[in-house]
Amino acid sequence: MTGLPASYYRATATAYGGFAPLTGRQARRVVVIGGGYAGLNTVLGLAERGVTDVALLESDDVGFGASGRNGGFVFAGYSRGEEALVRQLGPEHAKALFLSTLGGVQLIRARVGKYRIPCAMVDEGVIWANWFRNSRVLRERQQFLAEQFGVHWDFVPRATLRELLRSERYGDALWERSAVHLHPLNYAIGLAQAAAAKGVAIHEHSAVRELTRQGQGWRVRTAEGEIEAQHVVLCCGGYLAGLDAQVDRGILPIATYVMVTEPLGPRLRECINTRAAVYDTRFAFDYYRPLPDSRLLWGGRISVRDRSPERVRDLLYRDLLKVYPQLAGTHVDFAWSGLMSYARHQMPQIGRKPNGLWYAQAFGGHGVAPTTVAGELLAAAIAQDDTAWQRFAPFGLTSAMRPFGFLGAQASYWWYQAKDWMADFRDT
Repeated sequence: MTGLPASYYRATATAYGGFAPLTGRQARRVVVIGGGYAGLNTVLGLAERGVTDVALLESDDVGFGASGRNGGFVFAGYSRGEEALVRQLGPEHAKALFLSTLGGVQLIRARVGKYRIPCAMVDEGVIWANWFRNSRVLRERQQFLAEQFGVHWDFVPRATLRELLRSERYGDALWERSAVHLHPLNYAIGLAQAAAAKGVAIHEHSAVRELTRQGQGWRVRTAEGEIEAQHVVLCCGGYLAGLDAQVDRGILPIATYVMVTEPLGPRLRECINTRAAVYDTRFAFDYYRPLPDSRLLWGGRISVRDRSPERVRDLLYRDLLKVYPQLAGTHVDFAWSGLMSYARHQMPQIGRKPNGLWYAQAFGGHGVAPTTVAGELLAAAIAQDDTAWQRFAPFGLTSAMRPFGFLGAQASYWWYQAKDWMADFRDT
C-alpha cells in the first residue's frame, strides 16, 4: 500500500477557518514565535492575566509540529526520571517540579471544559504495563512516588490486567488515574481559538525571517510584516527557527512514529477492554490508546530519521502484532512521524537569556503537561514579574552537540533497546 494520507489528526481536525498571515507594521508588548503547545499556552496564559497586546507567529498551521502529531497522552512527569530529579535537585525542588506537571494536567482539564474544546478528552487515566515478569520496577516506582511526592498510582495485578489488555505480553501494571488522553491537534486549535477570542493576534504562515535586538525591545520580521515588541518568546520545539544559535544548539530534533488503524468495531474491545491509554515499561516502549471511532492509535520508537509514512506503518504494524497477534490483517489507515525536541539533560529548557530573549523548548516525550507548565511560568513572568520560572535554571541551554549528538542519541537508543531485549530474553 502506498500513498497514505496525512495524519489521523489532520483528517479529523476542527474546522476553524485559519488565521491570516502577518502583514504591515505593528507594535506589541509580547511576540511569541511558534504555534505549538508552549507558544499557545504562553499567549493564553498572558490573555488570562489581562495581557492581550500579544501576537503569536507560526510558520505553518497551529499545531503543525509535535503538538499536533503526538500520541495524545496527558500525564505527570518529564523525560528525566523522578529518581534522577531527586538525586540532582533534592527532594523538595524535585517534588515541586513534578507536582507542577500534575497541576498542568488539571489545568488542561479545566481549559477543555471552560473553553469547550472539542478534543475528545478521555478521563480514564494511563496504564503503565509491565513488559517483564518481575513486578519490582512497578512496586519500587509506586513506593517512590508515594513517599517522595505524595502521589499514588494503583497497582494492577496480572489477572486484572488480562481482563483489560487481552495480551500474553504483559505482567502486571500501574494505573495513573489522574492522567487523561485527547486529540492533540484539536486541543491546540482550541487553545488558539480561546486566545484569539481574548484578543491575542494569531498569525499562521508567518515564518520569522529576522529577529534583532532594538533598544530595550525587539524587531521581528516576516515576509510581509514587522512587529516591534518589548518581549519575545521562542517556542519552536523540534522545528528549528534559526533565529538564535544558542537556543537552536540546545536541542536535538528526534523523530517518533504513530499509526492509526481502520475502525475495528467490536474487535477493539476484544483486545483492549479499557478506555485508558497504555504504554509499557521498556525504554523503547510502545504507546497506544483506543479512539472514539473504534480505531486504535499505536506509537513507538524514536529515531534521528524522519521516515516515510509507509515505512512507519510497516515498523509499527510489526510492533502491534507482537502484543496483539489477534489483530493480524487489520488495515492501517494513517501513519506519520514528527520531530520532538530533546535536551541532553532530558528536561525542558525554560528561561531567559541575558539579552532578554525568553525561550521554552525540549519537551520531547512528555510534552503536553510540561508545556502547559511552561506557558504558565512565562506568562506569569512577563505579566507579573513572577520568578517561579527560575526553578528550571539547573536545566539550561546545554549544547546538544549536533551533529555528533544525533549519533549519540541513536547509539543510546540502540543500547537501551538491546538491554530491553536481553531482559526480555531472560524473562522467557
